[in-house]
Amino acid sequence: MPADTNPAGDIFGGWLMSQMDLAAGSVAARVARGRAATVAVDGIRFHKPVAVGDEVSLYGKLLKVGHSSMQIKVRAWHRARCSTASEVVTEAIFTFVAIDDSGQPRPVPQTG
Repeated sequence: MPADTNPAGDIFGGWLMSQMDLAAGSVAARVARGRAATVAVDGIRFHKPVAVGDEVSLYGKLLKVGHSSMQIKVRAWHRARCSTASEVVTEAIFTFVAIDDSGQPRPVPQTG
């Protein structure tokens, strides 16, 4: 939306980063089987701007699971409104920690 633009008229990077955090949070909640909180974002790279009206798709991939933490790589792709081609515009690695109902770290359940 126009309210989400920067002074140059492109989508504000902070808006895109918040969408990426939501995508990573979906992966983290599924893996943690419950609440998880963002504790770090590493290596965020804005490769290309996103224009108002572009379609944005987000994909998260679990990279690593620790005792209570998870690292998730998120890539944001965009497709211009009148195009069929899409490309990666932003990527980052989000670290989440599984938390209990009191907000304290808890172990990530083992799979298998």
